[in-house]
Amino acid sequence: MLKVASRCDLACDHCYVYEHADQSWRGRPTVMSDETIAWSAARIAGHARDHELSGVDVVLHGGEPLLAGRERLGRVADALRQALDGICHLDLKIHTNGVLLDEDFCDLFAEHEIKVGISLDGDRVANDRHRLYANGRSSYDKVIRAVDLLRGRYRRLYSGLLCTVDVANDPIAVYGALADLEPPRVDFLLPHATWDDPPSGRPGEHGEWLAQIFDRWLADGRPMSVRIFDSALRTLGTRSSLTESLGLEPSDLVVIETDGSYEQADSLKTAYDGAPATGFTVEHHSLDVVARHPGITGRQTGLTGLSDECRSCPVVSSCGGGLYAHRFKTGSGFLNPSVYCADLLRLITHIQGAVTAVDSATHTLPEADLAALAAGYGGAEAVRRLDEGQQSLRRTLVASVGGASTSVEAWRLLTLIDGEARPVLHAVLAHPYVRVWAVRCLTGGTDDGHLAAIAAVAAIRAGVQASLRVPIRGGALHLPSLGRLEVGEAAEATVETSEGRFTVHAEGRGLLVDLADPRRTPEWFPVRRLVAGDWTVSLDDVDLYRDCHQWPAAARLSDEEFDRWATMFAEAGELIVRDHPRYAPGLAAGLGVIMPLEPSADGSEVSSTARNAFGAVAAALPSDAASLALLLIHEFQHVKLGAILDIHGLYDPKDTKLYYAPWRKDPRPFEGLLQGTYAHLAVTDFWRVRRLIDEGAAAHRAAVQFARWRAQTAEAVDTLAASGVLTDSGRRFVDIMRQTVSPWLDEPVDAAAENEAGQAAAAHKRAWSEQRTGATDRS
Repeated sequence: MLKVASRCDLACDHCYVYEHADQSWRGRPTVMSDETIAWSAARIAGHARDHELSGVDVVLHGGEPLLAGRERLGRVADALRQALDGICHLDLKIHTNGVLLDEDFCDLFAEHEIKVGISLDGDRVANDRHRLYANGRSSYDKVIRAVDLLRGRYRRLYSGLLCTVDVANDPIAVYGALADLEPPRVDFLLPHATWDDPPSGRPGEHGEWLAQIFDRWLADGRPMSVRIFDSALRTLGTRSSLTESLGLEPSDLVVIETDGSYEQADSLKTAYDGAPATGFTVEHHSLDVVARHPGITGRQTGLTGLSDECRSCPVVSSCGGGLYAHRFKTGSGFLNPSVYCADLLRLITHIQGAVTAVDSATHTLPEADLAALAAGYGGAEAVRRLDEGQQSLRRTLVASVGGASTSVEAWRLLTLIDGEARPVLHAVLAHPYVRVWAVRCLTGGTDDGHLAAIAAVAAIRAGVQASLRVPIRGGALHLPSLGRLEVGEAAEATVETSEGRFTVHAEGRGLLVDLADPRRTPEWFPVRRLVAGDWTVSLDDVDLYRDCHQWPAAARLSDEEFDRWATMFAEAGELIVRDHPRYAPGLAAGLGVIMPLEPSADGSEVSSTARNAFGAVAAALPSDAASLALLLIHEFQHVKLGAILDIHGLYDPKDTKLYYAPWRKDPRPFEGLLQGTYAHLAVTDFWRVRRLIDEGAAAHRAAVQFARWRAQTAEAVDTLAASGVLTDSGRRFVDIMRQTVSPWLDEPVDAAAENEAGQAAAAHKRAWSEQRTGATDRS
């Protein structure tokens, strides 16, 4: 934090700089000198270089930093960027009260890539309770004018709002006023206080105030990031905090004052006069020296640095003892619980309980939906609920990769888009092979750089202007869900994004791709679309991670091959809607990608799904539309059941026995038998309908298939039920499967078809038995 100015044009009565115990501001220069700016930039760059940091966050602060003036702020930005060039990424922000912010300042910040955060305590009533000029005049209108500037053509500079909590204000009114301003992020800060100077209100009242806002924020679908809530959620889930006021992570903040002196966190000014001081300066001391200061190391000891009362608290891993300054008490120093202890306990336990309830609702299908799915069908709403569970899984997996990623710029961009355009990010992450990639990264232990490609796609779809480095694989840039760009043998390319288009710089040239007119760039191979009535899917023959199915992925299809797919898909979709309408809504809601496979050498039909690729079916183009319709219905059963198993434990996963499956020559593990049985519910139903619709030889074939699969599917259901490994949910699921297939056993089928089906089933069982006997003899 660079204190570029030490005076302020407002007189907020809750300000920790001017209104609390430490009054060192009185003896400091009003603005930071050019010499101090140069020393500060050099010290930061040296520290980043020596410790091989991937990024540095610098906040320009005050007082009111805009009082430093445009020219001085420009020099600060230039000094920092020049010093860090070639060393690491710089994330530069400025935090202002907003009253001086105008277009000239915004133009400056746009030029220097400085994000802007603004202090605002809510609506006019809440804001004017504290944030006034010295003469008592309101600052509200000027602040709102500043925020409106950032919400307009300077949107990419808008980093968020900071609100100091006052329990005298209506929490929902404060939340609503802030949310209406569409901030990417909101910081709610507890007013600085100590045991010597405690906060107003009863213990727990601030926590209750925040809990009311949390409930509203959750109900609204988390429309923006709220740092204290996000941090509580992360630390409850054993992840790192986003703020030093929660969690056990060591603090990594240092303040450089206008005179070049290093200080600890500003919040310590509320403890006692001189509390933040270190005695070091940028001119004479490196940041390594500052890092060894007892005050700094004291805020980096985690659990061991807390009081006995804190260490025994059930929420200590989330609370972390609260903000260090809030623990101060004369006589015992900082070895105390936070003066907001009751408030933090109230808020964290409330969040914990609320999220447990929400997770339960999100990740447990309503009984009606589960029953509809168990019967082999499940409409659009049931499939959408499955996708909600998958959405949560995908976010968790990508966050697990991104939080530890070396692609810092990509992760920052994704979190920005998550705050500004979450539905767009959801759509990008919904591409089936994103989860495949994330699982590979986590099981392999590394991020292979594909996160940057995902971030680029999200930026293009969200219309966010960004520039980031993306790796090149096999001479191509791969953008999941969009396409592949042939760029040559460079190791990486720089992708500059904007809405609906992007420019790629590699091998000394630039390629512009306009998604609305892709043929203008012959090196671009977009993901193409298949359409059947109102149903549209992607035919993805370019994704880098699509080769996750048991059959090899096909290479890029020619235009003629694609046309054959398009014609047959349109016919198959029409057939499904007309003849098999119980499957159509679920397919349209959940199947979004078809991935072409290499045809089999013997000409037999091949198709597949992948457990981690919800929403995708892989297939070689079959011989006719009816075969494609059956293939899609059959394979989507596997997609649905995989998502159900991600939510509900239907069986004991420790079971290692193998089971007979009437459609396989090899014995299957329990999940394999369950998957096959569930898929064959739809196969049986398909032939049940076709025998009544088709004519002549086709009708006879359909009757044979129906007779065979109804008997063998019923047999498999009995095997599942008798396995002894089903959970209560699993037993209900299998019972409903039986209710679907049992009536089919009584439907009339002519004797010839029944006899032919019986012979086929008997032949399969003999082959299975002979193989088992041979395997036993060999062993």
